[in-house]
Amino acid sequence: MSKTIERKIQPLIEQRADPHILRGPDGYYYFSASVPEYDRLELRRAKTIRGLADAEKVTVWTKPSKGPYSELIWAPEIHFVNGVWYIYFAAAPSREIKDDLFQHRMYVAHTNAVNPLEGKWIGPIRVDSGIDTFCLDATVFEHRQELYYVWAQKERGIEGNSNLYIAKMESPYVLASEPVRLSIPEYEWEVRGFWVNEGPSVLKRNSRIFLSYSASATDENYAMGLLYADECSDLLDSKSWTKSKTPVLCSDLESNHFGPGHNSFTVSENGEDDLLVYHAREYTEIVGDPLWDPNRHTFVKKLAWDEDGMPLFTGAVEF
Repeated sequence: MSKTIERKIQPLIEQRADPHILRGPDGYYYFSASVPEYDRLELRRAKTIRGLADAEKVTVWTKPSKGPYSELIWAPEIHFVNGVWYIYFAAAPSREIKDDLFQHRMYVAHTNAVNPLEGKWIGPIRVDSGIDTFCLDATVFEHRQELYYVWAQKERGIEGNSNLYIAKMESPYVLASEPVRLSIPEYEWEVRGFWVNEGPSVLKRNSRIFLSYSASATDENYAMGLLYADECSDLLDSKSWTKSKTPVLCSDLESNHFGPGHNSFTVSENGEDDLLVYHAREYTEIVGDPLWDPNRHTFVKKLAWDEDGMPLFTGAVEF
């Protein structure tokens, strides 16, 4: 386990997993995350990162009692694309449709409101990757006037729970290209408990596209990995991407910081610092399935960078 965290890091927001913080065009920060009940889409808004901790929690959508997106609402991400607010999230069908609840598919809802916490949300609409299997954790990013979709999905014939894929988008609802597989669980630290690559997030910096992700079971084995590509390369060519063979962030026994992962990136109020947003637990004694333990908390740190322009996740400090 990593021993680079020298003192206990304080959570920004307790009991919020899969955190996503977006600085909107209005200068406000918007926060979305999985709630412990997995039953709704909840947003917060504040002028500062720290202000999100005490900001009003607004439910903008609640799952129906049955249907294709009525169970286990996971990892909502709020994005602003061409003047419209979107929330991407994974949801499972109710038991009368599928006996196995872990049959998630990706959905997106949107609003045209200036303030998304006050808007009427339309949808959700399913985002079809063309692969009809378990999928989750989608994110989007714009690069050179193209919109890209990155997500995790099970692929038949490949061992494990999920791999990472990328595609171009015709619109925020529809893919414009075939999925390209970027990564599968292959290293020892990616297959502890479960064979998982999930939770992708994108940061563009230093002429590169950085793609972080999470691997292994969601207990203390959860850890973060990294892919990166040159910004001028073909992002739909898997050969453009380099994958780190070792985790970039993992559990730290000395600081009681366990299972860091499912991160996002944002920027500081002064616009100078890249911030790493992620969840972690403060203990390992989990009773039952870690999925139902509510104490994955949201943490925020300043990313460090090495002389070659690569991010140093273990060198990040509390912001």
